[in-house]
Amino acid sequence: MAPILALLVLSQLALYTTVTSKKVCSRPPVTDGIDELTLKRVYEVGEEVTLTCERGYLPSTATAQRITCTSMGEWTQSDLACSPKMCPIPRPLQPLAKGRTEAPFKSMLNFTCDDGYVMQGANESMCLHDGTWSNPPPLCKAVSCQLPTPPRDGRIVHDRPVTGTTVVYGQEWTYECTSPKAPSHEKGSCMADGSTTEPPVCREVSCSIPTGIPNGFITFAVIRQHRYKETIKYACNEHYTLDGEAEIQCQNTGNWSSKPVCRAPCKVGIKRGRIFYNAKKLWIADLKPNRVLHGEHVVFYCLNKAEKCGYPVASTCYDGDLPIPECFEEPGSVEYRLKAKSLPSEITMCAASPPASPTSPARPV
Repeated sequence: MAPILALLVLSQLALYTTVTSKKVCSRPPVTDGIDELTLKRVYEVGEEVTLTCERGYLPSTATAQRITCTSMGEWTQSDLACSPKMCPIPRPLQPLAKGRTEAPFKSMLNFTCDDGYVMQGANESMCLHDGTWSNPPPLCKAVSCQLPTPPRDGRIVHDRPVTGTTVVYGQEWTYECTSPKAPSHEKGSCMADGSTTEPPVCREVSCSIPTGIPNGFITFAVIRQHRYKETIKYACNEHYTLDGEAEIQCQNTGNWSSKPVCRAPCKVGIKRGRIFYNAKKLWIADLKPNRVLHGEHVVFYCLNKAEKCGYPVASTCYDGDLPIPECFEEPGSVEYRLKAKSLPSEITMCAASPPASPTSPARPV
């Protein structure tokens, strides 16, 4: 019984060796652009395969690349590389493509138009296998609107000449009503969706009796209610500066336009020292009266202790407040009287001013 068992085991071993000794090659490894459609899943030893590039790709070599399945179940090496064909980007689009002049095969361009413009043509284009685009760039044509309807008891004044029966997107106009009526809104335009602003309603409007302003007065006005577009003027008391439009107007809302403000003058808040004001270098005692108008500049002098030189720092009067530069050090009375020539305003000026402190209310000049 034992010899028969041994023979059976040897037969099975021989059969296993015969089946597993034969090598095959799996599908060849490929890189981007190599045509895979003609490749099989399994190849016998000795079989050859010719590698080619897909349509839309260019081969790196002029000769055909053939690889062979070896007895080790591996493929011989190939030098073939496939690069995509390129499509030239239209010159007007190159800035949007961050300066690129070409795009590879299968790239997609997506087109949009700004608000108020209608696209004429395809909204996308793909780079084809032959280096051309599937669609040309579209045109963006401005939206047009029908001529606006004037208000009842009024008319339209266009901002620029109009020809034909349409106006283009963004074009504006003004509505006017027959006096003394006012339009509920004064401006209209051609909008992005091709519609125009609805015409206003013309109605009678009046503004309340005008009132004065602090530190100022009305130059001339009849004490009564005022009609649409009527105006009054303001002025400021002596030494105060008018900030804003002197003339205000009764608006279509029944309110006055913004009143101006009278800004107060400033006092230079030092007792000793020299300043530069109104194109003159002055000792503070010689500034008579001690008054600087709103918006005017005063230059103070600071000391650069490291360089032992002086430098100017400007400050601006704003509605009664004139900040003193942080670097300015007011001299004592003895130093001011006896050593005036050693003050920062009198010594050699620095070649360059030091940088201003972030918290400083004044600025070097």
